[in-house]
Amino acid sequence: MITFVLSLAALVLGYFLYGRFVERVFGPDDRPTPAIAKADGVDFMVLPSWKIFMIQFLNIAGTGPIFGAIMGAKFGPAAYLWIVFGCIFAGATHDYLSGMLSIRNGGANLPEIIGKYLGNATKQIMLIFSVFLLMMVGAVFVYSPALLLQKLCLSSVPGIEILSNSTFWIIVIFVYYIIATMMPIDKIIGKIYPLFAFSLLFMAVALMAMLFVKMPDIPEVWEGVGEASLTTKSIFPCLFITIACGAISGFHATQSPLMARCVKSEKMGRPIFYGAMITEGLVALIWATVAMYFFYNEPTPGYQEMAGGEEIISKAPAIVSMVCDNWLGLFGSILAILGVVAAPITSGDTALRSARLIIADFIHLEQKTMRKRLYVCIPMFAAVIALLIWQMANPEGFDVIWSWFGWSNQTLSVFTLWAITVYLYQQKKNYWISLVPAVFMTVVSVVYLLTEQIF
Repeated sequence: MITFVLSLAALVLGYFLYGRFVERVFGPDDRPTPAIAKADGVDFMVLPSWKIFMIQFLNIAGTGPIFGAIMGAKFGPAAYLWIVFGCIFAGATHDYLSGMLSIRNGGANLPEIIGKYLGNATKQIMLIFSVFLLMMVGAVFVYSPALLLQKLCLSSVPGIEILSNSTFWIIVIFVYYIIATMMPIDKIIGKIYPLFAFSLLFMAVALMAMLFVKMPDIPEVWEGVGEASLTTKSIFPCLFITIACGAISGFHATQSPLMARCVKSEKMGRPIFYGAMITEGLVALIWATVAMYFFYNEPTPGYQEMAGGEEIISKAPAIVSMVCDNWLGLFGSILAILGVVAAPITSGDTALRSARLIIADFIHLEQKTMRKRLYVCIPMFAAVIALLIWQMANPEGFDVIWSWFGWSNQTLSVFTLWAITVYLYQQKKNYWISLVPAVFMTVVSVVYLLTEQIF
């Protein structure tokens, strides 16, 4: 637990010290933001800073810092090191600077930013790459919450057959996706996301309190990083792909423009973009520690039957539910529903919203009217449905898509970091703050692609 406490303190200090340093390097000023200069009442509008923070946090988090941290905990205390150093020096820097670049470029989406600094050819590659990644997020985060809702209804609502049918829940979630993707951002996302974000944070804080009550005996960093690993996979590069959203995630750069279009002042950037990533790192630390408690200290009832505890990608939702049930009882079950069902759903709909905006920007189709939004959404939803059907028909479909998502997610961060580096170099600013993580993540992504079977 000493490593856990030190890690928590390091993340908080990282926000105030290194976050302030990164902010000074960029140099926010008082120029009009896209929310004011391009206000359209749909995607460009001023929102309260606290609401932007909560939406940004939920957009980038979802189940990433939960599932990824649970899977990463199998690597032992090495997970702590990656979450802390990755979050402060790579992830939060990546999120802050990508968000601020979007603000400086009129709320531009990621492919537009990458095209400006890395060239048009790279822009075309990233357009396809990012849209495909976002559609994968949509497909993954329809299927997993639908299965969990099916299991919950089987045990708690007997006799109503339709509620215990996963297809029913897939349809319900997908209909919600369609509505949330096309509606103005303040109508659904701006109203309900802060509530879900509060729930996710409250669940993490409650679990942290239980950790301090139980004070489990879990491996410390100084006891040996490699020796405590419970997985046969190598720490490098697998740990750095497994824990993405809790350390660094390219997906975040596709979400930051959504909030960059709602920020009133550039000076709000650090608490929103850098702060949301640090908060996500704190959530990841808590869940990694909770998982280590059950892996090393007191195995969760039922965990032993889960594929030998080795590959738990598709089992992570059930593990979260078991942890909450064992520690927090009925109240924990309610939190599990909010955290494991609502979080992936909200990640899915904002992913598809980002895809809509990226495609619309590419074809230069303004999105003020519903009819023009439908022009983009209909083929996009058709592609997601096809991906979803394949995922459901293939027994290994979820794991395959998740593996591809993990690699493509970190590869996306590579392109973003290099674009940021070029910008800082052109502006004669300290480009080392993005160059070092850019080189590191490039090596991670290439080595993972060459050494791990993700096909």
